[in-house]
Order: sequence, then structure tokens, then C-alpha cells
Amino acid sequence: MPTHVIAVANQKGGVGKTTTTVNLAACLAAMGRRILVIDLDSQANATSGLGLEKTEGGSVYRPLLGDGGLLERIRPTAFPHLEMIASEVDLCGAEVELARADDYLNRFKNALAPVRTSGRFDLILLDCPPSLGILTLNAYAAADRLIVPLQCEYYALEGIATVTRIVNQVRTDGINPSLDILGVLMTMFDVRTKLSQSVVGEVRQHFGETVFETVIPRTTRLAEAPSFGKPIIHYDKYSAGAAAYEVFAVEVAKRLGL
Repeated sequence: MPTHVIAVANQKGGVGKTTTTVNLAACLAAMGRRILVIDLDSQANATSGLGLEKTEGGSVYRPLLGDGGLLERIRPTAFPHLEMIASEVDLCGAEVELARADDYLNRFKNALAPVRTSGRFDLILLDCPPSLGILTLNAYAAADRLIVPLQCEYYALEGIATVTRIVNQVRTDGINPSLDILGVLMTMFDVRTKLSQSVVGEVRQHFGETVFETVIPRTTRLAEAPSFGKPIIHYDKYSAGAAAYEVFAVEVAKRLGL
């Protein structure tokens, strides 16, 4: 089976990208899939969310500039079948450094190739920064598909419209002609508000089956889990958030044929 590369991306912050990356990875790993998470965000929230520390020289930063490879930067987590390439503070300088480099949009794709062809992983998940900078575009260039988390709020459609436009541009410019959206995930759903229900209905009306059936609720336990360095299924297995991400993982596995 080929290794799938999925970027979890939305240029808007606070929509649940990292929460989705960490918890999808953990749920798929618990299903026996071999998962690698790569933290491309200098804030390193995915790194701490999986219980790892930022380590100088341990991120994608140096390989992006041609110094070393990614395989030796893969670290185990406390969770079976789940490994990671962590972030570090220096990653915030990558935007400037990459802008000066040759073929700067394909640097990450080229660095990722040995990992992808190693046969070690069924799925590589990329946690992208909350921006449309060079690191995010590198992730778009390297990925097969995107998962786009959308918060259940008024501006949700605006966010997905921007992502769709960038995906089309990446394809037409020849950066990644086969890039597509695997699905849109509605997050932070509050069952008590009409707004959440209205936004989900509107997004489904516009994007149909692209929208995942699973909706992720807004819960205290989901918000607490990262501070303990644990995905929700290892922090509170019987919570509503854990149940939602387990169902979501099954949906993703089905769409990918995992």
C-alpha cells in the first residue's frame, strides 16, 4: 500500500487544526495504522499535544535547507504505532530562509520523499501553520490531499472559499497538479446554539459529500487534553470528544482505503 500524505490545513487560526491532527493520528494508530505526524508550526502545539519536547535541530527546518534528512528526526511517542517529527523555535525562521532558496516550494516535498518511500508508515499527517506562508505552501506541494477543519461560526464559508482557491491555484500553477481536498471537518460544534446548526447546514449545502459526516463537539475535555500531552482517547476515552474523533478516524480510513 502507498503511504498517504495528508495536510491538515486552514489559513485561519483557532479552527481545530492541531486538535484534529493529534487526535486523528492517535485514533488511527489505535486502529493499528502506522502514523507519522510532522509538526510544521513553530508554535509546536502538536509536539506538546503528543507529549514531546521541542528539540533544537529536531524539526524539518535544517532538512528544508539541505542539511540532513527527515528519517533521522523521527521520534517515537508514548502511543503505539504513532511517531513524530517535532517542531522547534528555529522553524519560525524557515519562511525567510526558504524564500531565498532555489525551488523553494518543493523543498519539503523533496525532503519527505525518503520517508514516504521507506514503507514505514501508512499515513503521514502534516500539521500546518495558521497562515498561507511558504511552509504551508510547501505542505500543499507535498500532500496528496487536504483535511480542512472549519469552526462552526459565521465566517466558516469564507475560510473554505480561500482554501479552495489556493488549492486550485496550486494545481493550475503545476506545483501539485493532483492536490485535492479529502474532506471538510466541522469543529467546535455547540449543540445548544442555532448558529452551529445553521453553519453546518450551510456548509453541507455548498460542499455536499466533501463534508465529513462526523461533527466534532466543543468540549472541556478536548480542550484539557493537550496540557497533559495526551490525545483525547488516552486522556478521557469515554468522553464525547473521544467518541467523535474515533468515528472521524473511521471515516478518514474509509475514504483513503486504509
